[in-house]
Amino acid sequence: MRSFLGFKTQQLLRGVFSSSTAVRWRAAQTRLLCSSSPDEGKRPPSMLRHLTSKLKATGPISVAEFMREVLTNPVTGYYVRNNMLGPDGDFITSPEISQIFGELLGVWILSEWMGAGRPKQLQLVELGPGKGSLASDVLRVFSQLQSVLCEASVSVHLVEVSPALSRLQAQTLTGGSSREADAEDELVYRRGETAAGLPVSWYRRLDDVPTGFSIFIAHEFFDALPIHKFQRTEKGWREVMVDIDPEKSDQLRFVVTPSPTLASSTFVHADERRDHVEVCAEGGVIVQQLARRIVEDGGAALIADYGHEGTKTDTFRGFKGHRLHDVLASPGSADLTADVDFSYLRRTAGGGVACLGPVTQRTFLKNMGIDTRMQKYVSSPDV
Repeated sequence: MRSFLGFKTQQLLRGVFSSSTAVRWRAAQTRLLCSSSPDEGKRPPSMLRHLTSKLKATGPISVAEFMREVLTNPVTGYYVRNNMLGPDGDFITSPEISQIFGELLGVWILSEWMGAGRPKQLQLVELGPGKGSLASDVLRVFSQLQSVLCEASVSVHLVEVSPALSRLQAQTLTGGSSREADAEDELVYRRGETAAGLPVSWYRRLDDVPTGFSIFIAHEFFDALPIHKFQRTEKGWREVMVDIDPEKSDQLRFVVTPSPTLASSTFVHADERRDHVEVCAEGGVIVQQLARRIVEDGGAALIADYGHEGTKTDTFRGFKGHRLHDVLASPGSADLTADVDFSYLRRTAGGGVACLGPVTQRTFLKNMGIDTRMQKYVSSPDV
């Protein structure tokens, strides 16, 4: 179920939506203590060799550490090396299907900006911007409604860890005229301008984005953040870890820790009734950062993802070639994702911001006028 979660000041916040027709959502089977099954006859990829060496040296690692290594390792990480979006990739997101999705979000952003009193500064900040399609569609709305923006200073700030994707985003937004930073440690590692002259900057971390009134968009971003997995046992809650299969040294398996870990003692609520829980601590930290910035500088945030209200159990899954893929097989060759627990994000946001939702994606888009926009688009696609 795709959902959107929004934060803003107590006076100004929008919400969360979910879709029953998600592109990437599939039913996931419980895989605890299951071994992976890499393709026979193929040499283990470098990520698998890296992980097995690490596990031999340190012992089992958390699922969160496993995801972090597989997805964002600076040398062999899935997001660092691959262009995974589109028909030739591993999954497709809404902005790649239709421009209308991004255009309606552009209208929502302008509505929030106007509701905040039309600040002189408007920063569009997108976390995990994919190919840049969503930002491009939003900026098209800005261009068409330039008379509304008047003298406001508009800028675009993209938080992206993948050099490959940042190049695609630059091509989409700046026509390939962006330039990379001279030093690797610079906070802004790429800069450019849109055809309309709006500055576009790329960052590796949200903390590096300048302060100021901002509208934050996170579309299918939180579902790829590392999660901890916990299993209820006869002895209490235990953390699920990743280890080498003792019978097959080139394969990985899930194991359950024999004693509590710091994570299992910290992240699982005492009144938890489920037998299996997934917690995205990193997602909680990012939401706290968003909330703090909104309280201090003004703005709003909209989180769009597949999620639930603290009801699901094992949602950890992989996607490769638009099909479900064993999360432990050929690590680094497939996308890894887990449904977002929006109840957890709301709790971590704190009381400084207001939070509305979730509402279904259908409801959100209908309220934004998608039916009217679709009719106009069908009659005149260039409008």
